[in-house]
Amino acid sequence: MAIELARAYQAEIISADSRQCFQEMAIGVARPSTAELDAVPHHFIASHSIQEEVTAATFEKYALDKTATLFQEKDVVIVAGGTGLYIRAFCEGMDLIPEIDPAIRQQVISEYEEKGLSWLQSFLQEKDPAFYSSGEIQNPQRSMRALEVFLSTGKSILTFQTGKKTKREFNVIKIGLDLPKEILHQQIHRRVDQMINTGLEQEVKSLLLFRQRNALQTVGYTEMFEYLDGKISLAQAVEAIKTHTRQYAKRQLTWFRRDKDIHWFSPHDTDAIKSFLQTSMH
Repeated sequence: MAIELARAYQAEIISADSRQCFQEMAIGVARPSTAELDAVPHHFIASHSIQEEVTAATFEKYALDKTATLFQEKDVVIVAGGTGLYIRAFCEGMDLIPEIDPAIRQQVISEYEEKGLSWLQSFLQEKDPAFYSSGEIQNPQRSMRALEVFLSTGKSILTFQTGKKTKREFNVIKIGLDLPKEILHQQIHRRVDQMINTGLEQEVKSLLLFRQRNALQTVGYTEMFEYLDGKISLAQAVEAIKTHTRQYAKRQLTWFRRDKDIHWFSPHDTDAIKSFLQTSMH
């Protein structure tokens, strides 16, 4: 859909995917094919190394700089992808959270690796009950982030999330693509099988050295690491990737459904999307 719209508007695409930006990750993140990347210029794909620290703030700066350049010659820029936090940072700006002492971050990561998610949750329940009740506690990355902010500042991460939106110098039109659940699940399963057939195992083996990096604490990689460690069989790993991807898709939808500015369409309804955009732009 992004490619089709980019062609219709002579636009370029900025990917809002927090994993496809890493050069070393292609199969497990379902990076667009060479043909797709050649069809229209894409940005923030294979733009960074896995050894770099890439955050929502990194994306915000990258995407704002890129749109500023593109708008000198074009009227429309397409941003496509499913990392909700990155899209929010780009459209509305980031909350200013103070710098975290790397020693505190390392301590939190080490303790989590040793004691697991339930330790992390009970620690947060005690130290930051406001965050604990926010519903993000199933996500180890977000929970560790909340804990390191508390240990560094003595305040809940929620006190820094003011909800103030930054006014951008361009208009934002948001479109969501909605599939019936059965079809979505079929597509997820097909995509996972395709990843395995195209060589996901080899890709994950090549990344073993970097397995502690935040970028690899992600569906498709964590399960394959377990398989390579001999903890589960390949069939179990594939099953787990499918289950975790379905759960991730559900969380993504929950996140985006909260955004009242999104207009939802069937992905097959290209004409309706194009006519909606024509009306919205004028």
